[in-house]
Amino acid sequence: MYQARYDDVINDSVATARERERFLFDQSIAMLEAARDEGGYSYKGIEAVHFTVKLWMLVIEDLGDAANQLPPELRASLISIGIFILKELEAIRQERSTDYDSIIDITRTIRDGI
Repeated sequence: MYQARYDDVINDSVATARERERFLFDQSIAMLEAARDEGGYSYKGIEAVHFTVKLWMLVIEDLGDAANQLPPELRASLISIGIFILKELEAIRQERSTDYDSIIDITRTIRDGI
């Protein structure tokens, strides 16, 4: 009886965590789209870059944790994608790029896979 309740709590916790991750990716995408649509390097761009950097740093940190239950190959691939996104965000931050679309597309794909 207790095991069933524990399993329900664990399953609910996983579902809640995934929903929270989807929400954060959605927020990042919306912010990046707003920055892209405004053009140039605006306040919206600064906010979008800052938020998305923080999000991907957390994702990379979680993927690097030995307790993460994803297969090692998938974790390594997602970490590589995260590093690519961080480099692209840095280029935007330094005003060397305005390519929000590639970051949006990749983030959307990751979000859809959650």
